[in-house]
Amino acid sequence: MRVKANELKEGCIITEDIFSLTNRPIISKKTIVTNDLIEILKAFLIKEVTIDKLMINGTPFNPIETLDDSESGQSYGINLDDSSLENHFLMSVQEYKREFKNWQSGLAIDISKIRNIMIPLIEKSEKNPSEIFSLHHLSTQEEYIFQHAVAVGVISAFIGKKLKMSKGDIIQLAIGGSLSDAGMAKVKPTILNKKSTLTKQEFDEIKRHTTYSYKMVQNISLLKDSTKIGILQHHERLDGSGYPLGDKNNKINIIAKIIGAADTFHAMSCNRLYRRKQSPFKVLEMMLEDMFGKYDITAIQAIGSAIMTFSIGGTVKLSDDRIAEILFIEESSPTRPLVKIKETGEMIHLLRNRQLFIDEVIK
Repeated sequence: MRVKANELKEGCIITEDIFSLTNRPIISKKTIVTNDLIEILKAFLIKEVTIDKLMINGTPFNPIETLDDSESGQSYGINLDDSSLENHFLMSVQEYKREFKNWQSGLAIDISKIRNIMIPLIEKSEKNPSEIFSLHHLSTQEEYIFQHAVAVGVISAFIGKKLKMSKGDIIQLAIGGSLSDAGMAKVKPTILNKKSTLTKQEFDEIKRHTTYSYKMVQNISLLKDSTKIGILQHHERLDGSGYPLGDKNNKINIIAKIIGAADTFHAMSCNRLYRRKQSPFKVLEMMLEDMFGKYDITAIQAIGSAIMTFSIGGTVKLSDDRIAEILFIEESSPTRPLVKIKETGEMIHLLRNRQLFIDEVIK
């Protein structure tokens, strides 16, 4: 919906690029509104913006006035059946957050509630698979733990579907992925919410979350034993560099390999306290090259095949800030497509120009 800029609040989500006197947007869509950003809009004398009906915390945004004639005077409740995957995701995150708070207070996992969160969400994602790769834009430092858990469940299920796993196994992946970090609820809040660099002792405590997660799920009969082990092992790496046991190769089960790939892919795509978000292309390239030998190649290829399918014709920003359109992607090099620069029409094959990479997917 379109609203007056002076009605914006922190947590609103921009849904269309905002331009001033330049050809490039001063604020890109999928940006989460902050007080600093509101000041930028004032400085550029921006009067109107288009935003999502939901805020980042999953609640509807009800402005005093909207500038869409067809929506004037309407209430902005969200119908889950008609909502986008992103809106469904935001509301699911808030439901998951409530469960996480219960675990922090000592309650056991209610697996039926996790099923009710994840199954409708993965069904929605199957109808809108391209939207899965924009969920990282919705990440905030304050809500990251909950957003990450739900996103990992969705991405894990997507990988499972690409690998032609059964419907039952895909559901197990979704639930297992979403519960892989449940043990974070048992980590001291002072460590979990720390804004500065963790000490070695604090990081060691964070690493225990895999064991905590396993203990929380080990007696849940609706979870397969392979899913429970996958939760325990999702930070193990094929080269033995992971934790908690340093298992490698075939000692790591397939559920753990899939959840581990999904976990890293989403985490590296998100804004974090110590690192800005990176494009799915850049993250996939790092997992294929810089981290080669750590992750299951079939899981990474499943993500890569999705990026290929959904990105042809898409608009991206390169690492030198130029805006380009993706023309062609080779299956052997999904992160380095042939692109055309919007401003000049120049064609660049990123496979032959290694100094450049895709910095951001715009649309």
